[in-house]
Parts: sequence; C-alpha cells; structure tokens
Amino acid sequence: MCTVGTWKYSYCEVTQMHCRWLFLGMVSVALAGIPASAQITSGELSTAKQVLKWREIGPTIMSGRISDIAVVESDPSTFYVGTATGGIWKTENAGTTFEPLFQREKTSSIGDVTVSPSNPNVIWTGTGEPQNRQSSPWGNGVYRSTDAGASWTHLGLENTHHISRIQVHPMDPEVAYVAAVGHLWGSNTERGVYKTTDGGQTWEHVLFVDEHTGAIDLVMDPNDPMTLFAAMYQRQRRAWGFNGGGPGSGIYRTVDGGASWIELTDGLPQGDKGRIGLDVYRGNGNLVCALVEADARAPGQGRGGGPAPSEQKNGVYCSRNRGDNWEQMSPTNNRPMYYSQIRIDPNDAERIYLGGSDLYRSSDGGRNFTNDAAAGVHLDHHALWIDPSNSDHLLLGSDGGLSVSWDRSDNWYQFRNLPVSQFYEIGVDSREPYHVCGGLQDNGSWCAPSDTWSDQGIRTRDWYNVGSGDGFFTVMHPGNSDVMFAESQGGNLTRLDLTTMERSRIRPIGQSNEDGEQPALRWNWDSPILLSVHDESTIYAGANILFRSQDLGQTWDPISPDLTHEISRDSLSIMGVLGSDPQMSLNDGQSNYGNLTSIGESPVNSQVIYTGADDGRVQLTQDAGNTWTDLTDNIEGLPDNVYVTRIVASHADAGTVYIA
Repeated sequence: MCTVGTWKYSYCEVTQMHCRWLFLGMVSVALAGIPASAQITSGELSTAKQVLKWREIGPTIMSGRISDIAVVESDPSTFYVGTATGGIWKTENAGTTFEPLFQREKTSSIGDVTVSPSNPNVIWTGTGEPQNRQSSPWGNGVYRSTDAGASWTHLGLENTHHISRIQVHPMDPEVAYVAAVGHLWGSNTERGVYKTTDGGQTWEHVLFVDEHTGAIDLVMDPNDPMTLFAAMYQRQRRAWGFNGGGPGSGIYRTVDGGASWIELTDGLPQGDKGRIGLDVYRGNGNLVCALVEADARAPGQGRGGGPAPSEQKNGVYCSRNRGDNWEQMSPTNNRPMYYSQIRIDPNDAERIYLGGSDLYRSSDGGRNFTNDAAAGVHLDHHALWIDPSNSDHLLLGSDGGLSVSWDRSDNWYQFRNLPVSQFYEIGVDSREPYHVCGGLQDNGSWCAPSDTWSDQGIRTRDWYNVGSGDGFFTVMHPGNSDVMFAESQGGNLTRLDLTTMERSRIRPIGQSNEDGEQPALRWNWDSPILLSVHDESTIYAGANILFRSQDLGQTWDPISPDLTHEISRDSLSIMGVLGSDPQMSLNDGQSNYGNLTSIGESPVNSQVIYTGADDGRVQLTQDAGNTWTDLTDNIEGLPDNVYVTRIVASHADAGTVYIA
C-alpha cells in the first residue's frame, strides 16, 4: 500500500490464481460500501458461497476453440474432444450427445487427449493448449483415466504449462511419451520430451534442448514403437510481442525408445526455425512429413510482421527414409504460430491435409495444395482425425467447434451441441429477468435472458447475435436495454438499436494536427470501453489516449495525452533478440504495443478516472481528464512493463482502486 496525497493504491502481483484474486478483490470492493453494522461476516460469506450454485445458460448455437480429438478406433462412434478452455467432452453416439468429463480438475485447458491403443479405457491428457495466443491458458501437467474418462488421476509435470502431444505404446498403456512445450511467457526447464514406463508414477526427462525450447509435436512410427520423432520449438511471448523461433527449434529422432536422440538436418532449412508439425504415414513408417516454419520476417504490423523473403523456406518437407534426408514439397504454411498441423491420410500417402485459417489438402504428396477442404466451416483449424478404416470419414476441430465429413472433406456438418465458447468479457443489464451479453473468441458477441418462461429453460433460440469478429466488451444502456454497444478486435465499436436493428460504427478517430493529418491511434486487441455510472449518455473508449462521448458515441473528444510509456517495442528484446531484428512469426497476434487495457471510473466521484496500459503505466485524473497523474512509480511491487489486466475503482472511496 502506498499513498500519493490522499490517494491510496495497492497492487497484487498476478499469479496463476489471478481469477481468484480478482473475485476476492471485487468482493472487498462490494463490502467496503456497506455500513459496518450491516457488513457480511466471514461465516455468512462462506454460507452464501455454498448456497450459490452455477448453472449453464449457453450458448451452444456456436462453439469454441478445439485443441484435440481422440477416437476409439475399434468404435469410431466413441470419441473425446479436448478444448482450449472447456475441458474434455465425450460422445458414445457419434456426436448426437456429448458429456463433459473434466469438470473437477484444477484446469480446464486441454492440449492433447490420447486413447491407449491396447486398452480404450485408458485415456491420457496433457493440459494447457499449445496455440501460443495471448489468451492461451496454461495447464498443470498430465492426467490419466483408467475408466474411460469417468475419473482422473493427476500425474505431475505441473510446471510444463503447455502440453502439445502424448504418444502411448501400442501394446502397453503404462508406457507413454509427453511433448511439453513449457512456459509461453518465460523460460523454464520443465519442457521437452518426458517418458514414463509405470503409468505416470515416475517420469524421465529424455529430451531437453534449453530453457527456451520445448516439444511442440511428437509422433511414433506405427510399425516400430521404439522410433519416435519430436519437433522442438523455441518461442516466447511477452506483453509487447512474440518471438516464434530460434536455434533451438528442430526435428529429433530416437530409435531406442527415447534413450538417445539425434537431430535431423539433411535437406531441412538451415539456421533458425519456428514451429514444426509432424506426421508419419501409417502404411509405411519410412515416410515422415513435417510442416516447417523457417522464414524470418522483419518488423511490421499484424500477423508475422513484414513481408516474407523472396526465397521461401517455409512449408512441407517429406522424408522417405525415416528422416535421414528431406525434400521440400511445397512452401505452403499458413500462420505457423497458431496452426502447424499436418496429417497424412492413413490409407493414401498422396493425400495430405494442413490445418490453417483454411483447411488445405493435397492429392499429389504435398506438392500442390488447395485451401477449399473445409468450405463453409468456421475458420482456424487446429485438430484433424482421419478414420484409418474409412478415409471418407473425418473429424475437424476449429475456433468454431467440431465438424464431421463423410465424403473426404467435400461437405461438413458442424455439431451444435458443444458449449465450449470462450468469453472475453461479460455484461448484464437491468431488465427483469436480466440479460447476459458477452464477446466470444472468434465468434462474435451474443446475448440471452438469464431466465425464461419455458420449462425447457434457456434454449438455443433465446440467444441473439449483436456483433461479429472476435467479440469483446458488450454493454447495455442502463436506461434503455434496447440500445447496446458491442466491440470487436482493435476497438471496432458499434452501437445497436435492438428495436430497429440499426447498427452504427462509432469507433473514435484522432483529431487532425496542424497539417490536417490524423494521428495513428493504437488500439488493444481487447480495447476497453466503459459506460459512465453517473451519466447515461457518457461512454469512454481507450486507445493509447482516452476518449469520451457525451452523446452515446455520436461524437468523441480526446480527454488525455498518450497515457502509455510510449516505448517502441523495437527497442525491447525477447529471448535476447531485439524487436527490430527479423524473427519467426514476429509479433503475431500483437498488432501494436502501448495501448490502454482498462478504464476505471469512480462511482463516488465522476471526476475521478483511472487507466491502465499494456506496458504497465497506471494514470489518474481527478478533474475529468483536464490533468493526469502518473501513479506507476508509486505502486510498490509493480513490475516493469507488466500488463495491467483490470482496474476497478472502489464503490466506497474515490481514492481506492484495485489493480490486477
């Protein structure tokens, strides 16, 4: 706790339990406004927590990011679906119904699900999805079930954070190999390939490169379980950007069950590499194919920075002698950081699929690809299963959920019964019953009533769409619930009238300078907006400066200077490489740096507003934006360049604010 004048600030370092900290912080805010005689005791709060029960209200009309699919090959109607934040789901009737299995474990983010080939009741799962996004949650290691998912045992490797693949011995369900990517936001040594021979009771660290490099993929020769191929991946994300490669990335092979490994290099790109995907042809273990990222990009905006070099080393590489020599088949490789999935049809070596924004397919061994293999299906494909007994039958997992094809990817049916959508932000209105609205990862913004008159509860048709793209803040006018504000990525703010369905784009623009030019504004992927609790017509929006509208977004006024540190991320390094230097997937997912991430208006005093930024700067105005005070150096323990997730002003004291 520190004091500036009469203003007091406190900071709690965000840990893996940051959601719990936020809950407790907001509870303390709520209690602070209650007179001492009426405050809730700890016992009453404990009782209330026991009485309050969660109930699911949807939606299922759209789904969310799928990370893996595992099918019982002896009964393809039974399969498991791993999700980015929704745990594991199981069907025993080919998707007619799904049952959630992973509900009481300490994480809900799944990286891999694997069915033991010799005993389908033994299911292995690695937690922490490996897709490298800012929103990718980490897990806490490996779990195993011996009763087809009814119960789970935690088997350690807690500090791996992200597990991309598990391979199980085809004849012994006690022997398994784990590909651990490791921490996304920093370095650690608990990464690489691990092996167990006793069902996960003990682990041997069989392949390790360095503290920045983990294992992103792992495949086993279908005819020789002693031979495995591992794709090692050096990468790190920070608040200001992403470095998706380095000298640690490469392909390794073992022929003695992990006792020794050699790096495979002949024919593969030399120098730094990024993410790599692997597959072995089921019909002939000599054929191995890899999807390799090897083209560094210079600084630039958006995904992957600037233009790719003229001579592209990215793409599909195949070996016909178990990795001794490789040949580049095609430069096709769509957004490697987020996908890098390659699958060879188990019945046709010429048929190869690549996961990407689209689903790519080749019918000539990877030499040429078309991107129409999943026409009409939600974009962004992370998981693909091809039925080894029927190549017409495929299961596909994307940012929009799970789909099935029965004609070799020409047509698809999307399952509408997997409620695993990912909400970035949630809002409620004052109707009776109140409506719940929120923005979803890659699935727009949606609303639904919290209750209905139907004895069926809240149905799919009760949900209604109010925004597109990646949905973020979705807030309702406090005096008129038919007027709402929905935001998509990059501060793209719209106002919607639900009675007329009139939609207006109202994102603020910067004021022109003396030359008549408008300054470039820097918007966060999840830019903050806030409706004033003091004036129903006032709304705030944050770029790198703070805007205020007093007419519901018709016009805007900037009420601040740049509230960030104004640091060029080209001057900051990740894994020792400056942002100005070429890198793999440079800054992918992080279009810019130095922008506001949260706005907090005091419910006690309308003149008091707090802001937080992605570079750690915290600012305060006590006169509605006329002047600003930088509080950053006064917050004890606040790390440099820390990402400020949320600022909540106290409901009782204008000088108290909670920061996460």
